[in-house]
Amino acid sequence: MWDVVIVGAGHNGLACAAYLARAGKRVLVLESRERVGGACTIEEPFPETHPEVRMSPCAYLAGLLHPKVVEELGLPARGFHWTPAVNGLFVPLLDGSSVQLWDDDARCEAEIRRFSPRDVEGWKAMNATLGRLRDKLRPAGDGDAWIGDAPTAEEIDARLNGDEDAHKLLYEWSMAEFVEHYLQEERLQIAYLGQGVIGTNASPFDAGTASIRFHHASGRLGGMPGMWGYVRGGMGMVSFYFCDAAREAGAVVASGVGVAEILPGEGVRLEGGERIAARVVVSNADPRVTLRLLGGAADAQWKAKVEGVPIEGCTVKLNVLLRSLPNFTARPGVDEPHHYGQINAPLTKAEWKAGFAAARRGELPEALWCELYFQSVHDRSVVPEGMHTMSVFAQYVPYTFTNGTWDAWREEVRRLALGSLGRFCSNLDSAVVEAQVLGPPDIEEKVGLTGGHIFQGECLPPYMWSRRLMARTPMEGVYLCGACTHPGGSVIGVNGRNAAMAVLKDLESGARG
Repeated sequence: MWDVVIVGAGHNGLACAAYLARAGKRVLVLESRERVGGACTIEEPFPETHPEVRMSPCAYLAGLLHPKVVEELGLPARGFHWTPAVNGLFVPLLDGSSVQLWDDDARCEAEIRRFSPRDVEGWKAMNATLGRLRDKLRPAGDGDAWIGDAPTAEEIDARLNGDEDAHKLLYEWSMAEFVEHYLQEERLQIAYLGQGVIGTNASPFDAGTASIRFHHASGRLGGMPGMWGYVRGGMGMVSFYFCDAAREAGAVVASGVGVAEILPGEGVRLEGGERIAARVVVSNADPRVTLRLLGGAADAQWKAKVEGVPIEGCTVKLNVLLRSLPNFTARPGVDEPHHYGQINAPLTKAEWKAGFAAARRGELPEALWCELYFQSVHDRSVVPEGMHTMSVFAQYVPYTFTNGTWDAWREEVRRLALGSLGRFCSNLDSAVVEAQVLGPPDIEEKVGLTGGHIFQGECLPPYMWSRRLMARTPMEGVYLCGACTHPGGSVIGVNGRNAAMAVLKDLESGARG
């Protein structure tokens, strides 16, 4: 008899297990795959040709990982080392110009003044709105609205205290409206547009997409507001550290063990037919998978809410091995400051609109927006000498093609993604050694995420805060702890912590009763 069975060893499930085990509960984590971590793990994408190359198949940078979880689970002592990507975001443009949006305010202001002098004050105001909203909802120290139960709309309004721009950023503005409100130069607007649709099946011209920009700029990892960075060894190390913390506290983690059914109030039934008894079951699986595992035991209203959350992915991930870093024609060189931050291969506004419409029709667009990261420039342990890794996160692709399967279209998607990036580079064709292409159905099959949606469902305003699924469910002893719960998607860890605290509180109150 276990106190808690956790279904799925993704990073949130492992974090949840660590907190529960540290509280003295008997915890069993069941993972159907052989390796823990889910979308945040480490794999060898080229096992036959370059088995020594290690990459995270989906997650790539840390930024929203919660400092409280890092501290409480002792990640630094376990080997966690984080290199901030202080060089920010580099965006080359088709006219040969480029802008480096440094994470250092003084350097970025100088760059904006060079690139678009008339936008300096607007750029400052835009950042100030992001900063105010972060400070109101996610202040440093106590009072972070990501901790515990989600605040109600009324509680959020009280925190905003009449700040109209912050309210529009959180609930209303499209990403296009957000940048157009503050910036005049279209090239600068274009440079930012992709930050409002990361992992989101919506156009930057759709209402609410500016909130995606806020979500991804709201972290305080390392005490650096809004900063993202590289984890030594790869992002999957975060999951492995959580696994170490859980096992050290007494939790048992069993991989290669699939769950066939969740039995509320009783435990789970395994794919092999065995039953495992537990007072509580916490699902780290996405809500659609959880619904399937519950079968007829699912509450009807809860089922309707789960089915109402869009969960069809639109992103393609390329894990690429390079013999040389890309040489961007706007700023030539293969070991330049921009290679140490993030890079966007942008789209024009017309390309954004046409590309989203094409993917919705089940077709490929003419060009993809691509965001690039080079783990190897910060961490030589993941790749052989003289080579580099490149993570490409691109949108939009269809989950289902109108004509043909993903297997039939995979090589064309590879050409399209690398070609979209190649518009800005002089050496990409010769630099690429290998490229693994993961479309939404591949992510679904590989990681178990329904629809290949990396956030277990959309993070747009209608599905966030108190409107997001809660850790507690109406089914007896059944909880959720994944990205589908508050505060949303990305490698955060606090979703797992929130679920663990809810379980502990309920077990305590139940014992008192």
